[in-house]
Amino acid sequence: MSVEQVVDVGEQMKQLTSYISEKVMKGKGAAINEDTPLVSSGLIDSFALIEIFLELQKIAGRKVPASKVQAKDMDSVRLMFAMVEKFGKPAKT
Repeated sequence: MSVEQVVDVGEQMKQLTSYISEKVMKGKGAAINEDTPLVSSGLIDSFALIEIFLELQKIAGRKVPASKVQAKDMDSVRLMFAMVEKFGKPAKT
């Protein structure tokens, strides 16, 4: 991974973290960061994961087959981006 890619992923993680905090959690609850457990802590439910998964793909610009997604891969923003890196394919524009 190049330095530019690391910077981009860091910025993308911040975008998704902000999205979750502002749009999904609507400012309620504790402040979150890239490593905050989201599902296992009860901060978000399984219905919110679908919305987050769709936004993750938009921000990352990659499509991930739903069959490859496991709950453990969606527990934190950092884990989500690791899953995208592993299974994601460039999104068609």
